Amino acid sequence: MEELVIRDADVVDGSGAPSYRADVVVDGGRIVSIVKEAADAGCQRPKARKEVDAEGLVLSPGFIDMHAHSDLALLRDPDHSAKAAQGVTLEVLGQDGLSYAPVDDRTLEEVRRAITGWNGYGDDIDFDWRSVGEYLDRLDRGIAVNAAYLIPQGTVRALAVGWEDREATPQELDRMRQLVAEGLEQGAVGMSSGLTYTPGMYAKDAELTELCRVVASYGGYYCPHHRSYGAGALQAYEEMVALTREAGCALHLAHATMNFGVNEGRAPELLALLDKALAEGADISLDTYPYTPGSTTLAAMLPSWASEGGPEAILGRLADEESAARIRHHMEVIGADGCHGVPIEWDTIEISGVTDPALADFVGRTVQESADLRGEEPWVTARRLLLEDRLGPTILQHVGHEENVRTIMRHRVHTGGSDGILQGGKPHPRAYGTFPHYLGRYVRELGVLSLEECVAHLTSRPAARLRLPDRGLVREGYRADLVLFDPATVAAGSTFDAPRVLPTGIPYVLVDGRFAIEDGRRTDVLAGRSIRRTG
Repeated sequence: MEELVIRDADVVDGSGAPSYRADVVVDGGRIVSIVKEAADAGCQRPKARKEVDAEGLVLSPGFIDMHAHSDLALLRDPDHSAKAAQGVTLEVLGQDGLSYAPVDDRTLEEVRRAITGWNGYGDDIDFDWRSVGEYLDRLDRGIAVNAAYLIPQGTVRALAVGWEDREATPQELDRMRQLVAEGLEQGAVGMSSGLTYTPGMYAKDAELTELCRVVASYGGYYCPHHRSYGAGALQAYEEMVALTREAGCALHLAHATMNFGVNEGRAPELLALLDKALAEGADISLDTYPYTPGSTTLAAMLPSWASEGGPEAILGRLADEESAARIRHHMEVIGADGCHGVPIEWDTIEISGVTDPALADFVGRTVQESADLRGEEPWVTARRLLLEDRLGPTILQHVGHEENVRTIMRHRVHTGGSDGILQGGKPHPRAYGTFPHYLGRYVRELGVLSLEECVAHLTSRPAARLRLPDRGLVREGYRADLVLFDPATVAAGSTFDAPRVLPTGIPYVLVDGRFAIEDGRRTDVLAGRSIRRTG
């Protein structure tokens, strides 16, 4: 007898087709049969050792988070309800060009320092890996949800070149090609970049094109956080489209937003650019989160020249009065490339987390508000935070536009990505709420997407981008990564004031046929494993 039957579910299968009522049978981690309209047809209903009554619930494929920052969280927190409770059954890690493999001892320490704001420093982690394959092996010891990995181009550059702003030598470029190829052979699904983050931003287009050629030869995709989401955003998108077309590489645009005042109402221009490239044969997809503010580190706002040389060099420049004055001028007057070419507005920069508990009073306030409380200029406050927390502060940046968010999420190549930073005292609510927020706010309340459309955006589309032959649809023979949710009540519990509240209306989540969430509660199941590139 089979393990599980999900009885009387309204199946939204991920294809975009209309829903249907069915009993779905799961055994051995796979969907073994789907019996449509079983009760009404009068046929014998499937039986199993365990039964779930899904009356009134939608059964869909598990959600795929195409842009996750859980690289250490999956190892640190076996519960990982931040994602499991949303119905996420697969996360794509290694984002924005900076993660923890491939590394040597030096590079690992530098990367840990550079992205402390994203993932914590990792004092509680045994970094017993150096290669991509070894990191994936570590995930295979058992994690809450499945995970795929992108080779981080910035980490590769740090390993082969360092943190200097210069072109790679031919030998260094060969070394980077080799590192990317090795990572893909070991199971990475593609390569990411963070082109407003050091040291990835120091790569010229010719260098990126050569690395993308390697990615393309393995059937992977390129996922850039490109050079600007503010002034020059459209040109930055055009650059990535042209670069990947030349390399013959698939392109997935990370958190494809149009932010800052200069881009209000300009989402149709972005989509027209993409539609033209798609019509010409380009292979393009994108992801977004359903919120207007962004989130990153405070140090990411600095100009690139101030970040050259790595974390210690940044701190040295911030401590030097002359260099600090120059940094301030670039940020407040010229518009630093770290802030996407737009002069920084301190009243839009909210501190969401610090690593030093002594600085906790800054969390939940904008830099401007904290400066006003102290009777000082906001740059003085920001500089103090960067120095005293050793580049640790994370921020929310309130610069988005709701019209742009809704326009982009309707596009036919759109997928969902939380960009969820789980660190900090007051993280962005997208980390805990992206997927139920799509279903509750943008499907049920606003009707921006139909339920069937939205589920396809969150399941089969990302599975197709990842080239997963047996995930992303409710089909016989497919892996039983599944979600049961109530379409009438599903909603994000997380808010900007209370960002770590779990969602409502998602009582069951299965990873590989095993319940990660059962009756609305997290089980002790760790069925997640690495999802590796094949073929």
